Amino acid sequence: MYTKIVSSLLFPLHEKLKKHDTVTIKNALEKSQWQSKTEILAQQEKRLHSFLKTAVEQVPYYRQLFTRLGLSAQDIKSKADLTKLPFLDKPVIREHFEQLKADSAGPVSPFTTGGSSGTPLTFLLSNERVSHDVAEKWRATRWWGVDIGDKEIVAWGSPIELGAQDKVRLFRDKLFRSTLVPAFDMNDTKLLNFIDTIKAEKPKMLFGYPSVFSLIAKTAQKHNIRVDNLGIEVVFVTSERLYPYQRETIETTFGAPVANGYGGRDAGFIAHQCPDGKMHLSAEDIVVEIIDREGNPVPDGEKGEIVVTHMATSDFPFIRYRTGDVAAIDPEPCTCGRGLPCLMDIEGRTTDFIVAYDGTIMHGLALIYVLRELEGVGEFKIIQETKTLTKVQIVTDTGDLSEELSSKIITDFKKRLGEQVTIEIELVTKIDAEKSGKFRYVISKVEA
Repeated sequence: MYTKIVSSLLFPLHEKLKKHDTVTIKNALEKSQWQSKTEILAQQEKRLHSFLKTAVEQVPYYRQLFTRLGLSAQDIKSKADLTKLPFLDKPVIREHFEQLKADSAGPVSPFTTGGSSGTPLTFLLSNERVSHDVAEKWRATRWWGVDIGDKEIVAWGSPIELGAQDKVRLFRDKLFRSTLVPAFDMNDTKLLNFIDTIKAEKPKMLFGYPSVFSLIAKTAQKHNIRVDNLGIEVVFVTSERLYPYQRETIETTFGAPVANGYGGRDAGFIAHQCPDGKMHLSAEDIVVEIIDREGNPVPDGEKGEIVVTHMATSDFPFIRYRTGDVAAIDPEPCTCGRGLPCLMDIEGRTTDFIVAYDGTIMHGLALIYVLRELEGVGEFKIIQETKTLTKVQIVTDTGDLSEELSSKIITDFKKRLGEQVTIEIELVTKIDAEKSGKFRYVISKVEA
């Protein structure tokens, strides 16, 4: 009953006071998801044309760009036509920041990415974009039987969110039964406190970084604490690459399925996993292209870099924005019956790929699984400095590093990277998160 009051009365009132159209958008999304893929993509093309027309008319950067290219909005009528436009990336946004703001922009706020993949990016966020983001998340959690007002615990490490915890927000979170727990600097004591909070709250949903919930799960196992009997319906993870071993650890420990969400502060909520297992694209709001290393579109089913056009960014447009992430468009429909296209083989950022001495490109999992199979290795971080130097930070269960373990790591890494490569191993007491609060297990400074 309380959930119904929140989702149908209190939250809609809250969004209306903030001048957000979240409820209207969510209701429309819940209808459109059951249209056929053909119908959804046809509506997407209509909206894309309208969005670009507004950008050309209202945004100085795109007005000048279209003039320089000899194009008009009429020349971009479909996803395929987007190839007539150049890509948008972080350097372009920084250089043309003022010109990217629409002349007709309403209230906007500067927003900064966490910077886990390099230099943080600042852009402008409007009520339009926020409304669509919240509606997309709301629709996705309802797939799993979780509504606004159901108890949730959010594990978040970003100082951006945690710094906004004023009295008004704390009151709102309490009203909506959402508990935010800082997950930035985790140690055994904090992890045990986190587990105590989960046991006391008995939330319907856990939401946050997969690395954090994987760590909490392992801590619960280590201390023989049972957390699979709390009524948790789903563990919704986002903002980081979800590895198969993390999913297994989380699901086994909490006795609940893991739902993956893919997106970013800059690119928006791009795709969410449904209970049937596929990652549905937010196709009503976002156009996704997959490109090869030369910037050319690839066929469905083939992996490449994800490029996003977010059509709910009229005040500060993201058109053909390069995410740096790798995935493929799933050519097969989902058995759930939703017509939303699906994303598959999401493999994280291009900097999560390792380049061997001979130029062979492999996913970081090739090295991750070496460490995961070694007894005594707890947490770790792999940093490829150059083709000839890879550093490995390791936390061991015993607090020391044996010659046998060190030799095994070096031997197995060299088998994959090349005998010419130097492997430096550093024993540490903990693996630090990035400034954003996220954890990255593989970082390559070598261009793939």
